[in-house]
Amino acid sequence: MVLLAAAVCTKQGKALVSRQFVEMTRARIEGLLAAFSKLVGSGKQHTFVETESVRYVYQPLEQLYMMLVTTKTSNILEDLETLRLFSKVIPEYCHSLDEQDVLDNSFDLIFAFDEIVALGYRENVNLAQIRTFTEMDSYEEKVYEAIRKSQEKEARDEMKRKAKELQLAKRDARRGHGGGFTGGFGSQDYHGGRGGMAPSIETLPPSDIMGSSSSYGHAGGGPSSRQPSRPRSSGSAMKLGKKGKDIDSFVDKLEQEGEKVINPTAPRQSTAVSKLSSAVTKSSVHLKTIEKLSLVAGRDGGLQSMELQGILHLRISDPDYRQVKVAVTHQTKMPVQFQTHPNINKAVFGEQGMLGMKDEGKSFPLNQDIGVLKWRLQTTDESLMPLSINCWPSENAGKCDVSIEYELLQEALELSDVVISIPVPSGVGAPVISEIDGEYHYDNRKHVLEWRLPVVDGSNGTGKAEFTIAGVAGDFFPVRVAFVSTHSYCNMEVVSVSQAQSSEAVKFSKEIIFTADKYEIV
Repeated sequence: MVLLAAAVCTKQGKALVSRQFVEMTRARIEGLLAAFSKLVGSGKQHTFVETESVRYVYQPLEQLYMMLVTTKTSNILEDLETLRLFSKVIPEYCHSLDEQDVLDNSFDLIFAFDEIVALGYRENVNLAQIRTFTEMDSYEEKVYEAIRKSQEKEARDEMKRKAKELQLAKRDARRGHGGGFTGGFGSQDYHGGRGGMAPSIETLPPSDIMGSSSSYGHAGGGPSSRQPSRPRSSGSAMKLGKKGKDIDSFVDKLEQEGEKVINPTAPRQSTAVSKLSSAVTKSSVHLKTIEKLSLVAGRDGGLQSMELQGILHLRISDPDYRQVKVAVTHQTKMPVQFQTHPNINKAVFGEQGMLGMKDEGKSFPLNQDIGVLKWRLQTTDESLMPLSINCWPSENAGKCDVSIEYELLQEALELSDVVISIPVPSGVGAPVISEIDGEYHYDNRKHVLEWRLPVVDGSNGTGKAEFTIAGVAGDFFPVRVAFVSTHSYCNMEVVSVSQAQSSEAVKFSKEIIFTADKYEIV
């Protein structure tokens, strides 16, 4: 056969993608494509139409046509076989099979077309080979990526080590200055400190909110009897929450060498989390609860590790409410460890569940997020998992029948935007879905099948998905889970806010964000 051109066009005759395999002028190919829409009649069962000089072989794809232009002397059976291969290529790159999707992936389609036909003659290739050729998989590239990731990890470890050294030096220098209420809420990060909370890789950015006497003067508004605090030194001590010169120079050197260094302390908030935060109407006193979960479970059952870390932020925007106390409750039997900030009265919190200043003459700063309470839960009790995932691949004649199901173990929770990501082998095509609760999306670039559930709660506490694809059982791990929730896992709740002196109730707003930082079935 001699294949002149391959094109994808709409049923109205608009050409979206066209690839010519023999030399011809633009006017000729435009004329051939324009004539096709006039020759195809509605209601006909034929898959080809001929003119005096060429033959059009075509196949409908929803609102599109996959069309081949061949010579009249070519073998019609070979033409149809080639057409079927072209038609299989289109869904590999265009999931929705609409006009915009074809235009967005036009170059990928042209590259795939070039693998099927060369100089007008079909190559002896199948769909799997086409996918492999277009991916241009390279062993050298994999080695380079592994080295790059190793360098990034070393850079992050070095940054954390230096940051810890500088933080310790700052704390020692502050102790050397002695006296006063100079610790500040900003002196501890999200996971850090020596109060029983183990350090973690990812931290929330600290806030330097107690560095001046104006932020923590007496509430009366008159001149304070205390001596003014020392002006901040411009020496080499590092301000909390900011990078020192050593770290900056280290990162700059890596960037000059072409390495992209990601700041490990930068908050990673998903779009769903941002939407939840923006939907909250904030009052003059606003309390924000953040919980992050890190969990690793085995594919054969059992919980390897689970750690939940939480923090309660207080933000005050009205000077009349700078001296308040916050009542909180946590109705849970889980082994949760709590830690108050050093400037919070720990004894009162333990007896009454009330968060207030240790020194009643002090006041909270304005317009700053203050971490007043932290908590942590570490366990290997499988019954405490929020969501149980069971992935069961069964090998069958070179293919795998994969059955995966979830079960909500904590029925009081409501998880939103749940995404269960299952890795699949590359170079074997898209998985064939036989059953699924919810929606799915196959990312052929990352070779990941995403099972998406808008909400998981008591009404749909269990769900199942089944698909088939070539591979072995180990290809489908680790399974990763992502979600966001407006319910506290530890049932941490702010009950009331009142004035510290008069106990008068204060109107407040609150929000809760519970996310999965790491949730893997390995």
